[in-house]
Amino acid sequence: MKNIFNTCIHTLDILKVFWHRDTTHKMLSHLLILIFLTSLIIIEFNRQGMLSPALGTRISQSHYTAIYVVFQLVLYIEIISMIFTLPESMSKAVGKQFEILALIFLRNAFKQLSDLTEPLSLTHHTDVVYHILAYGFGALAIFGLLGFYRAMLPALEKTMAPGPSLKRFISAKKTVAFCLLLIFFGLGIYDLVLISVGVEAFNFLLSFYTVLIFSDILMVFLAQGVLPQFHAVFRNSGYALAALLMRLSLASHDYYSVAIGLCSILFALLLTFIDNRFYNQTAPENVK
Repeated sequence: MKNIFNTCIHTLDILKVFWHRDTTHKMLSHLLILIFLTSLIIIEFNRQGMLSPALGTRISQSHYTAIYVVFQLVLYIEIISMIFTLPESMSKAVGKQFEILALIFLRNAFKQLSDLTEPLSLTHHTDVVYHILAYGFGALAIFGLLGFYRAMLPALEKTMAPGPSLKRFISAKKTVAFCLLLIFFGLGIYDLVLISVGVEAFNFLLSFYTVLIFSDILMVFLAQGVLPQFHAVFRNSGYALAALLMRLSLASHDYYSVAIGLCSILFALLLTFIDNRFYNQTAPENVK
């Protein structure tokens, strides 16, 4: 069993180094451009009736869909980055999830364009503008509040004294992160298989975020075993609750989604401020 854990940890470390290489980011950037242009071409072929009826019914005829497709891929890239952040600290992982939420709101804003005609016209579609504004300003608000959140993290993030307990804690978090990476790609492959055979795909993003709810709770229990002080347990549980609110935001629609998303980051901000102001000054060490 120990060898299995060591293999998971070692594999995750190798993948993390590869993921953060400049060459990897350049490759992903070029891939996104290629997919975007290819999507536009395929959609145009479909509009001109150059695809088979069976394939044409499964492909959109709106060029705006290409924007949504690329933003969806950007989200997947950010989710992978978030998984690699999990072993570092819970507060940083939550911050990364807020970044993903902001991108999801932007994606949803662009998704509204698929309801419009080409060339662009707002006739009988004024509600689309309101939805775009709601998602756009929601993403902007989260982007701004993230600045305040990150500014408070240096005061919060203190490393525990080196020792066997810290090493075991970090190893456990890396094992959880590796399992999440396997689940992420497993769900993605299963989703692609369903699409390829013509079966209606499930909501991949919501399914994986449901898994993250349980992993957040697991992280809270792992942290409690290392630092059982009340303020640390409450803070980590509070971050798990903020993450839960984020996922509830994804399960909602339009204005409710934006409102719940903003409440989640405001909750995390208030939690971090209170911990810094009243508890962190007297706490000699915090879980990283």
